[in-house]
Amino acid sequence: MQEVRNAVDQASREVATRFDFKDTGASVELKGNEIELNAPTEDRRRALVQVLEEKLVRRHVSLKAVSYGKIEEASKGALRQTAALNAGISSDHAKRINKIIKDLGLKGVQSQTQGDQVRVTGKKRDELQAVIAALKEKDLEIPLQFGNFRE
Repeated sequence: MQEVRNAVDQASREVATRFDFKDTGASVELKGNEIELNAPTEDRRRALVQVLEEKLVRRHVSLKAVSYGKIEEASKGALRQTAALNAGISSDHAKRINKIIKDLGLKGVQSQTQGDQVRVTGKKRDELQAVIAALKEKDLEIPLQFGNFRE
């Protein structure tokens, strides 16, 4: 979340100083787990999304973690769009991940869902690395992080 906050702050600063956004009323704000984009025209909105995504990528935040909502009309013909931040793994995605791991058929590797994360345990490092490689190979539409990997 800190990296997202930093990326939104950087995007907001760039929008405030860029000549093509001057006096247009375009803005980027972080509100809880959502990013609100305000722009006067469709072209400015697209440019705003591009600036935001550029800053997120630079801060190493996966673009899969951001899902854009529909574009709404705001006052005076302006456009508003919210981008929700996806944190954690939904139960559907967790079931899919568990199925992928079970289908690998690796002995000694177990996976279980714990809240909004999937815990994979195994005795051999090579098997765990094979699980990581298999999950990276699949397009799961969510960003994956692999942490607490011990030797």
